Amino acid sequence: MTLIYFVGRTLYFVVGLLVMSRLFPLLLLLLLLLVGARQPSSSVNERQAFSPGDNRRPRSLRVMEWNVENLFDTVHDEGFQDQEFLPTSERRWTSHRCWQKMTELAKVIAAVGEEGGIPDIIGLCEVENDSVLTMFTRRSVLRHLGYHYVITHSEDQRGVDVALLYQPVRFGLIDSRSIRVPSKEHGFRPTRDFLHVRGRVLTSTGVDTLNVIVVHLPSRAGGSEGDRNRALAARTLWAVADSIVGSGGRLLVMGDFNASSSDRIFRRTPLLCTDDPHDAGTYCFQGFWEWLDHIYVSTEIKTRGKARTVRFPWLLEENKTYGCEMPWRTYRGPAYHGGISDHLPVLLDLLW
Repeated sequence: MTLIYFVGRTLYFVVGLLVMSRLFPLLLLLLLLLVGARQPSSSVNERQAFSPGDNRRPRSLRVMEWNVENLFDTVHDEGFQDQEFLPTSERRWTSHRCWQKMTELAKVIAAVGEEGGIPDIIGLCEVENDSVLTMFTRRSVLRHLGYHYVITHSEDQRGVDVALLYQPVRFGLIDSRSIRVPSKEHGFRPTRDFLHVRGRVLTSTGVDTLNVIVVHLPSRAGGSEGDRNRALAARTLWAVADSIVGSGGRLLVMGDFNASSSDRIFRRTPLLCTDDPHDAGTYCFQGFWEWLDHIYVSTEIKTRGKARTVRFPWLLEENKTYGCEMPWRTYRGPAYHGGISDHLPVLLDLLW
């Protein structure tokens, strides 16, 4: 009995240490993998865990896209016009407001996880730099979910970039690159680079490669010049997409296109739009909802239903002027409004 008591106390002590350790989430994922749960662990070799001859039901990959409305840090980034997002600016973008925004963003991602699993990859638009993403993924409450990230370094004058968060146990990063839109060569303002990421994903028959491109096309506020710049960006994007799809690659493109799926910029796309036609959309302007954020996939990628917006109550507020709901935004003009984003997230489940 003494030996049994000693062993029991030792196991209790070890388990207690593991629970308090930062490694506990990864160890828990490993345990879930071993009992056949959805989330595999990064310590298990992908090819060993899922052999090509495995006749299981199709595996899913959860994809999310979100324009997070100016996720800036509070420090001036030399060479960029980010002065409006400083503690001393008219907007008074303080550390407290920054951390509050990141906490609310993380809350949404975690809440998505409670309804079918956390997103395996997340495309983000309007992110300032590595600094703010390091804060978001490693120091905010999001750190408990174990996301890694890659980000572009564009010539956008405000210093705004696009990024991809990913779960390394579900999306094994191969490589990433920035794709520059030749805006300056055509006399336009520089716009955001595209982010092209390749990763390994687990399927019911083994391991496959998925190409992901995250985009944020030029704003509609730029008038006719903005329209021409957006059309140029779209042509650049579809040329890259043609190259990937033409060589047999699986491709997913997501982001804020600043255009509905019926816009002429989509006429040359080799991809399929996944918007849910019964969903109002991601952005509301003067009481009218529309899809500005989209997820497009190559024809061989199967999906579980259509892309839909995430509409938790705390993401929305009443628009008293137009008598409808709208996204609860962080700012209204230069005035701090305390919300999360002026866009709703988009969610899509892929099947493999």
